[in-house]
Amino acid sequence: MIEGIIGKKVGMTQIFDEAGNVIPVTVIKAGPCTVIQKKTKEKDGYEALQLGLVEDKQRKHPVKAENGHFKKSGGPVLKVLKEVKYLGPEEIKEGDQLLVDMFEVGEKVQVSGISKGKGFQGVMKRHGFAGGGAAHGSMFHRAPGSIGASSYPSRVIKGMRMGGRMGQDKVSVKNLKIVGIDKENSLILVKGAIPGADGGLLIIKKGSFKAKNS
Repeated sequence: MIEGIIGKKVGMTQIFDEAGNVIPVTVIKAGPCTVIQKKTKEKDGYEALQLGLVEDKQRKHPVKAENGHFKKSGGPVLKVLKEVKYLGPEEIKEGDQLLVDMFEVGEKVQVSGISKGKGFQGVMKRHGFAGGGAAHGSMFHRAPGSIGASSYPSRVIKGMRMGGRMGQDKVSVKNLKIVGIDKENSLILVKGAIPGADGGLLIIKKGSFKAKNS
């Protein structure tokens, strides 16, 4: 089994089911992806496929090493490369293409992407602190408060929640249901929201996923 495929977030919209209920969906352009390299246990120590996302705009000035790496696949040098697990038993070789038809309507998938960057934020927005009194003259509106004891241990404990860079983290959303597939345009419609801005890169993985503590 091939674990997943590379995609891009197109945006959100809504559709209606047979009963007339509104379903919020995210549109994903999944693939087409070219198999650039097949990794094996004998040679690399693990089994995986290196995929390249086929886009309208190609790499303009590839270096010599890149041309050699992409030579086996027989296609142009692609900008986006990602690895996905390959568990067999399908016969896959360099140059093969993976399309959106590897998914089915009703199937559940996991979508991973990079969340939107929020820049430097304070503790109220970043961690949900309540803040201080809002009355005029309180002088303690959005400050974090005490960050450690004075006499012992006389330092700020590692991991203290403070202001800092927020967002741009890898986020995975599990068990998203596929409610529609457009094979001609390589589009997948999944129920609900997924991480990242429109146009952001995604990895769409097959299968149903359980929480770690379940």
